[in-house]
Amino acid sequence: MKYLITGGAGFIGTNIAKQLLAQNHQVVAFDNYLSGHFSNRVLPGVDYVEGDIRNPKDLNGVMAGVEGVFHTAAIARMPYSVEHPFETNDTNVTGTLNVLISARDNGVKKLVYSASSSAYGEQTDYPYVETMKPNPMSPYGLQKYIGEEYSRLFSELYGLKTVSLRYFNVYGRFMDPDGAYALVIGKFLKQKKEGKPLTVCGDGEYYRDYTNVYDIARANILAMHSDQVGSGEVINIGNHDPRSVNEVVKLIGGEFVNVPERSGDPRRTDADNSKAKKLLGWNPTVKLEDGIVELKKEWGID
Repeated sequence: MKYLITGGAGFIGTNIAKQLLAQNHQVVAFDNYLSGHFSNRVLPGVDYVEGDIRNPKDLNGVMAGVEGVFHTAAIARMPYSVEHPFETNDTNVTGTLNVLISARDNGVKKLVYSASSSAYGEQTDYPYVETMKPNPMSPYGLQKYIGEEYSRLFSELYGLKTVSLRYFNVYGRFMDPDGAYALVIGKFLKQKKEGKPLTVCGDGEYYRDYTNVYDIARANILAMHSDQVGSGEVINIGNHDPRSVNEVVKLIGGEFVNVPERSGDPRRTDADNSKAKKLLGWNPTVKLEDGIVELKKEWGID
């Protein structure tokens, strides 16, 4: 099969490409290198194409002959979206619409959309279930939710098979410590590598459902191949095992200092992943402890 990955030189896109290559698929990685990196052009066999999802001509140039699309391209920074709502909307909403139109017009069979748990915002009940009313707390959260709705409409109106995967706090290999998906894990690893104390916001009792990118990539490929999805479904992809920032500090090790907490952050995220298990046959396989051990080895940290 021939697959296109938008944002294919980014953190999640690179991990999807790696697993697709292991299954002997043909992979085209499409990226403007705003968030993705030239340093991620490391996978022999991947056709790396520079272009922008905001440009329909660029998209149509790589979409011909593609059977499936993994749409991971985005400006995935919540604080940045608060400061730059127009710019992030242009990529995350208009860009997504361009990808859907190009996929429809070029006869693509299925599109897997990288959605975000930020669509939930702050909720009063846990774990988060896909039937909950979205409550985004940033332009980014709203923009990713709009992408879900556009995907659903393209399935209903035009027959393009789509499925949206709501990721929860992704970490793992090829993670940019300064990038959108780095979270506290990437920040802490960089600080420890530089011999600095780990900076913990507030009391450190913020709980997140950290999910290894290996499992995120697996979920994407399972969704692409599953006959049970393709009608615009929204599916949580998370461990259902939330951990506090203080626990992450202990796993990484070293000195730490407490700094003022950030406003607008939910205290807890927790994914109900029963829908993913039922429709995709997906289960998380990488425990946080093991994932951090792997990253510390990769970073050369004791």
